[in-house]
Amino acid sequence: MTIVAAAPTARPLPQPEIRPARPHFSSGPCAKRPGYDLAALPVDSLGRSHRAKIGKSRLAEAIDRTRAVLGVPADFRIGIVPASDTGAYEMAMWSLLGARGVTALAWESFGEGWVTDAARQLKLNPTILRADYGHLPDLAAVDFTTDVLFTWNGTTSGVRVPDGDWIPAEREGLTLCDATSAAFAQPLPFDKLDVVTFSWQKVLGGEGAHGVLILSPRAVERLETYQPAWPLPKIFRLTKGGKLIEGIFAGETINTPSMLCVEDYLDGLRWAEKIGGLAALHARADANAAALQAWIDRTDWASNLAVDPATRSNTSVCIAVDGPADLPKAVAGLLEKEGVAFDINGYRDAPPSLRIWCGATVETADIEALGPWLDWAHATATAG
Repeated sequence: MTIVAAAPTARPLPQPEIRPARPHFSSGPCAKRPGYDLAALPVDSLGRSHRAKIGKSRLAEAIDRTRAVLGVPADFRIGIVPASDTGAYEMAMWSLLGARGVTALAWESFGEGWVTDAARQLKLNPTILRADYGHLPDLAAVDFTTDVLFTWNGTTSGVRVPDGDWIPAEREGLTLCDATSAAFAQPLPFDKLDVVTFSWQKVLGGEGAHGVLILSPRAVERLETYQPAWPLPKIFRLTKGGKLIEGIFAGETINTPSMLCVEDYLDGLRWAEKIGGLAALHARADANAAALQAWIDRTDWASNLAVDPATRSNTSVCIAVDGPADLPKAVAGLLEKEGVAFDINGYRDAPPSLRIWCGATVETADIEALGPWLDWAHATATAG
């Protein structure tokens, strides 16, 4: 760990008395739900085939509970697919794109990843609308006669779209939304979205390696009437003989899932239902982000990387830090050593920053307890 050279007036602070009860502020995999107990998970599906009655029933239950908690319309398909959110989004891109022009939005590293796929791998010559970290592209410039690729919440910049008003309900192209850091924490207007993807490891604190793919009727129609010009690997194939493979959306996964991860996800969904559903999840994330923003507002060396308050994430909150580029890493290292906060250094492709997860599984009291420790770590790292 690099300790930053002293500022002339910096003085060390005493360590705060109150520590976060749970130091898990990683932006993925994220904190488990409050009261989580691995030993309490059902184990009767473990060691069984996912194609057996019990395995298929648990996978179908995960789909049904996802629909209920997220409020996914009844005519949308929900599938569990391999390779986390990345696998789900790439499956959609490779299966759906090429029928018309493409517009890709990027304001952080994951959006840039979809730009790379569209431009360099699929060679679709997309129109690219970019913005620097901390900002959004001009949403009014998006051409919805094309298929549109975007992230709802930029995990590595802490910048999200403010709402779905910029997307017309009547549009010629499809909208493909990477919602992995938004699902369960921010409202998703499904009437404006044709593809929605996310992973379990974010707002519900699930385990990695599994993705969720949600398709509108318009997306299904595209799948059944359009054949891409490129070959599709087996794990990307959503149709057979020109018809949707319905089993994928009824618990018959493309490849072998971890039933332990499925049971873990079901635990998160049941917890969400117990605390009051989607509204309660949104409220918890909002309260966490508000508590962190209150600390940012009274701290002269920190600022929210998202410049416009209307676009600030309530999950992956990114904090710009005044000072040398290695200062955020030093602050994060001190807090990890103390067991106060884990994995809060900014993403490797982002500007030097801290990134603190405020999703629904985090307790507001832990965010509030973290603030004084951030002050302590900053003072310690800059003291001479």
